[in-house]
Amino acid sequence: CPACPLLACAELTHERNSKSEFISLLRELDTAGELVGPKQYNFEFCDVEKPYESYDGINVRLRYVLRVTISRQYNTNVTQEQELRVHVLQYEPEINTSIKMEVGIEDCLHIEFEYNRGKYHLRDVILGKIYFLLVRIKIKHMELAIVKRESSGTGPSTFNESETVTKFEIMDGAPVRSESIPIRLFLSGFEQLTPTMRNVNNKFSV
Repeated sequence: CPACPLLACAELTHERNSKSEFISLLRELDTAGELVGPKQYNFEFCDVEKPYESYDGINVRLRYVLRVTISRQYNTNVTQEQELRVHVLQYEPEINTSIKMEVGIEDCLHIEFEYNRGKYHLRDVILGKIYFLLVRIKIKHMELAIVKRESSGTGPSTFNESETVTKFEIMDGAPVRSESIPIRLFLSGFEQLTPTMRNVNNKFSV
């Protein structure tokens, strides 16, 4: 009796029996009988809502799987799986204001960061500037880094992981007051980047 289920689940690698299915649909392909030689079956899953993006992380993964199972009465079942990659279309935010941050050491260093937007597409370009408003200490170099953070689990079983996607030096030498450094970073070359994902199926966030 051949059957074809469509499954979607979130799995935490650091927890036993943590697989959480949020889609489970079954299509019976044939009635019980004898299967001799190759046979082709047509099937479809219509209008299935797939709310989350496929994700492979450090401690968690989210998968969509198409599984074919042939049930046999006097022997073990025959099973074959095919993973499906799902990308969720997201619309550009209506409000996407610039980001300004200030950091420093009192009476020694005052730096202002400015980025043209607060949200970016995965194939976007980050544009910004760094302003040195007060410099009274020696600075040898400055690096810009993109850090991907993953949080999985709940309560005391929460795991937080950080992965540095890229970093590069943007300044070598001592800056002076009123100096500014332009920033232009192309995101299209970093395959580790994923869309922001918040509280996916109450399991993880990225």
